Amino acid sequence: MARAIWSGAISFGLVSVPVKMYSAVERKSVQFNQLSRETGARISMRRVDSSTGEEVPYEEIVKGYEVTPGSYVQIAPAELDTLAPKRSRTIEIEDFVQLSQIDPIYYDHPYYLAPAAGGAKPYRLLVDAMRDTGRVAIAQVVIRSREQLVALRPTGEVLTMSTMVFADEVLSPERLDELADVHAAKTTKRELDIAKQLIESLAEDFEPEKYHDTYRAAVLELIERKAAGEQTVAQPEKPVDGAAAPDLMAALKASLDAAQAAGVKPRARSRKSAPASKPRSRKTPAKRTG
Repeated sequence: MARAIWSGAISFGLVSVPVKMYSAVERKSVQFNQLSRETGARISMRRVDSSTGEEVPYEEIVKGYEVTPGSYVQIAPAELDTLAPKRSRTIEIEDFVQLSQIDPIYYDHPYYLAPAAGGAKPYRLLVDAMRDTGRVAIAQVVIRSREQLVALRPTGEVLTMSTMVFADEVLSPERLDELADVHAAKTTKRELDIAKQLIESLAEDFEPEKYHDTYRAAVLELIERKAAGEQTVAQPEKPVDGAAAPDLMAALKASLDAAQAAGVKPRARSRKSAPASKPRSRKTPAKRTG
């Protein structure tokens, strides 16, 4: 049975919805420990004073912020405690916005919110109202002593909550020097038309179950084989092909011909014949200043 990691209430206006929070994802990455190649024993990490080489007791360690190379301002835990956001059990909704206005770059980690005791009716009311209006709630909440910006939205019959990064944490793409070549590049109408046909020939409904972490599966298989005593040999890396990039138009035509030869026909709509909708506008990430 799922275990709640936080409990509190959603507050909007004078309405309060008691909720419990559950993680919506479980990371599947393979975790390794560091071992000694000679003995096979685990490596222990020690906190060592770099000037003396002596181990420092945990209670004597303070935080330091580097202001200039090699120069630090020391901050005691008690000083940080006075600045920590006040603990709160309330998700304070500040705004309701259109989902299309939130660039996915702002999303961080997803959670589920379920109604707590006595909260089923106001919870259902909030889910239905948000679904009917197409709105997403933007709120702030303190989780694990850290203030978080979050977005709440209905997903089926459940409210999902995604933590978000703040605007000043999103780096502007203008810092990428390579984009200058993109701005200077010109495409022809013929190239664009074929590219659109190729995209339509590969268009499918999104089915998340069809995508898998093949690297993780390969690592787990390797672990099983080695645990069973099988000897493995590392495969040499294939040399990088230094051939020049093919002609863009020729590559587009060849790709489209291959897709059509495989029996995939260009189409303007998905197989499920979803009703056409107007394109949604999307805001670009806020430009970082300073």
